[in-house]
Amino acid sequence: MDDAGIRLDVDEHDTPAEVDAAFRTLRRVAVWHFVLFLAAVLGVPALSLTLGWWSGARIDGGMSPGFAMAAFGLYVFFLAVGLAAATLSSAVEARMLGGAHDDTTEAGTEDTP
Repeated sequence: MDDAGIRLDVDEHDTPAEVDAAFRTLRRVAVWHFVLFLAAVLGVPALSLTLGWWSGARIDGGMSPGFAMAAFGLYVFFLAVGLAAATLSSAVEARMLGGAHDDTTEAGTEDTP
């Protein structure tokens, strides 16, 4: 691994305000993905109760649409939601935290009275 491109002289730190903002953003992302997950989990039985064809119709293999959704569709949906949540959370964290902050001022640029 080539470490020539890594600058060790720059101090990386995050301010409490940056960490708080990132936490609030990640919490909002998590809550919305949980709401989406909960809507899908509760939606399958709700469709069975409200739509007669959801349980009565037959598709390939003699499965009802509700069974096919519970057996296969929900797992694909859970995978998609999990990947979306992980990707978005990683992107938010990478964008909001870990930036290089150079607190030193260059010589001669300070305003002196």
